[in-house]
Amino acid sequence: MAPAWQRNPRYIVFILVALATTFYLLAPADVDAPLRPSFYPDSDLPNRVARSDRIYNKLLLDRKDLIKKFGPTPNDVALFPPNKDPWPAYTVWDFFPAAYNCPHEVQRLGALGDGGKWVCGITRVETKPDCIVYSFGINYESSFEAEILANTEHCQIWGYDFSVNAFGPQIPRAQAPRTHFRPYGLAGADKHGPDDNPKMYTLESLMKMNGHTHIDILKVDIERWEFETLTTLIKPYIASNKPLPFGQLQLEIHIWNLSFAEYLTWWETLETAGLRPFWTEPNLVYQNYNRDGTSDLAEYSFLNIKGDNIFIKDPTRRLPSDGEYGRHAPGPTP
Repeated sequence: MAPAWQRNPRYIVFILVALATTFYLLAPADVDAPLRPSFYPDSDLPNRVARSDRIYNKLLLDRKDLIKKFGPTPNDVALFPPNKDPWPAYTVWDFFPAAYNCPHEVQRLGALGDGGKWVCGITRVETKPDCIVYSFGINYESSFEAEILANTEHCQIWGYDFSVNAFGPQIPRAQAPRTHFRPYGLAGADKHGPDDNPKMYTLESLMKMNGHTHIDILKVDIERWEFETLTTLIKPYIASNKPLPFGQLQLEIHIWNLSFAEYLTWWETLETAGLRPFWTEPNLVYQNYNRDGTSDLAEYSFLNIKGDNIFIKDPTRRLPSDGEYGRHAPGPTP
């Protein structure tokens, strides 16, 4: 009797396909291959953003239930209950978790501990030609800014802090041309007359001074002035139904001398403007030094879900004119 493969040629085809599949699956992966997405990453970004929206919308309902449980109104909720009644115990941060899913990779840039920040999708601006970063609060600790420079090709960083006179030593000399420092402060109103020291500017004034209409990454650490400054900044955008002029925000929150109701109102202003927290961590260094049982400083990272910033929408490709076909592939519109 003839062998099976002679009687049925499909048999040998099946064997060859099975062997090829086995060799492919067993082949060692290239562990050194870079995981660097292109400037036009996954096409399902709108679906990921929509899923993140649904997850966060559930959180909004859960917060209302939690306020009723411990309130029943915001005025009845304590930031940090002084004893074990009510039980189970809670703190203010339990009402405001970072429940929004960043639709990209989340990476800590800068030093572990104080100084580093969590960023959503740094690869989205890796090759962005007009990448702009603003950093308020330097204090000679610039590891965050240094890693942004190391992870991007074109990002320009504007730093502001009236308590120091330069970026920290972490900025390499070779990257210094991409940094710009001024000893100014961030405030809700301009105060930069001849007798004003330090000089204070609103974010809009600084952006106009620098010729910018949009900021990709905004870092703010201004020792509790974030409440007045961000409220003043945000309200006109809410009133005009326009998106905020930045893609994401890294913010240290200093919840000193506030009531829960006041903090809730401020936080809901951020949410109304389109800011969604995707990462948080308490400032345990501060808590360790004070040892008073409260943790009233926390780091938050927010994504702006309104508008068309690079973190929530892919850039639009420009179709080439007839004369451009064959010369080069279409590229992004600047």
